[in-house]
Amino acid sequence: MTDEAVPAPGTPHEVLANLGDLTRRVRAAQRGTWFPLLLLGVLTLGGILANRLTFSIRTVACLDGYSSTGPGTGCILIKQGSPVYWTLGLLLAYTATAFFYVRRSRNRGVGTPVRPYVVAGIVLVGLVAATGFWATRHLTPGGPLDLWGLQLDPSSELTVFLERFTGGAASVGLPLLVLAWVERSRVLLLFTLAYLTLELAPIPTGWAGIDATSPWSGLPPLIPPGVFLLLGALGFARTQLPRHRALS
Repeated sequence: MTDEAVPAPGTPHEVLANLGDLTRRVRAAQRGTWFPLLLLGVLTLGGILANRLTFSIRTVACLDGYSSTGPGTGCILIKQGSPVYWTLGLLLAYTATAFFYVRRSRNRGVGTPVRPYVVAGIVLVGLVAATGFWATRHLTPGGPLDLWGLQLDPSSELTVFLERFTGGAASVGLPLLVLAWVERSRVLLLFTLAYLTLELAPIPTGWAGIDATSPWSGLPPLIPPGVFLLLGALGFARTQLPRHRALS
């Protein structure tokens, strides 16, 4: 029986350092944040054209004699935007994102954390679509806003906040928070918080000089978040795409 010298394994500190470095490399290889941001940005800006094509304005009878145009003249009812465009567009965006992440993970031999993001996005899109359908079905010109049985004053700050929240904040912003969590990305978290602030802030729609009765009245509320998402996609692409090529 002889004694042989065996190379000593690395110290616990070195092992943990190597493991931490490997974890960071795997997470970097998993990330593809630029792709969903690109899809969502294009979809948001495309909503400007959808609003223009579906714009309509007419005068209707008001509830309890209330009039927004003068005594006995009725209420101005403005409709724009297509629930089909937003619902179908967002579902396709989340489906395309799932396909992109899965295909890329297989090419690189790593797992993908995208499932919670896609599931959260699809569920929230469904809830937003159902809420919008309910509110439209129970719409009464000049009357309160019906939100799942709650009668809300359409001019109150709470109602305005809820209307903003049930738009891009819920169907885009909240899923992005999930993506930031599963990707362990502080940069994406800060970006998403800024996006939510942009969506929920009471920014006046008249900043572009476009009146509410204009067919292009959907342009002011959609340009800031759409451009912000595209700039985010560009920024993440500049940092993630070269890293992916180095890791492949």
